[in-house]
Amino acid sequence: MKLNTVLLLASKSPRRRQLLRQLGIAFNVVPSNVDESVPAHLSPKDQVRMLAVRKAEAISVRRRNALVLGADTLVVHRGRPIGKPSGPRNAAAILRRLSGTTHTVLTGIALIHHASGRGFAATESTEVTFGRLSQREIERYVATGSPMDKAGAYGIQDDMGALFVERIHGDFYTVMGLPLRRLYLMLKNHYPDFVVA
Repeated sequence: MKLNTVLLLASKSPRRRQLLRQLGIAFNVVPSNVDESVPAHLSPKDQVRMLAVRKAEAISVRRRNALVLGADTLVVHRGRPIGKPSGPRNAAAILRRLSGTTHTVLTGIALIHHASGRGFAATESTEVTFGRLSQREIERYVATGSPMDKAGAYGIQDDMGALFVERIHGDFYTVMGLPLRRLYLMLKNHYPDFVVA
């Protein structure tokens, strides 16, 4: 897919960069570094949507002619949201909680073009079931350092993280942090003048 405008990714996530490159979209990375605290009364779905919009808006107001993409991912297990681990011990505790159970991965995305006054946001949801994890498997994975920058303390695209997943119901790319089908539909339906056929 080609765009005839500048796309800015308001995220430092290497997974999101990888997925945009996979689509063939030219983009620049401009991390938003916004405050990621959200009101406690919001549902997890509303939280990821709010943060995706906040990230995109923070860059959009400075780069008015660019199309800005913001995204945020959260894992929800038995009604409780799980963000990124605070350290290795917390990562191991999260993985023990997810072991042998099903959780939901929510990813909110927002596209904002300040100059035209257009902004759209959406949230995607995917259910992920883990097999039972041994303490040794958890320790080995945590020792790689990979869980530390990921919601739910795992990456479905990681060598070991992929082995933990028994099945998924929904969009795989939502779990990676950028639902590609939803992004494509948002570009096609809301920004057709920016999409090169």
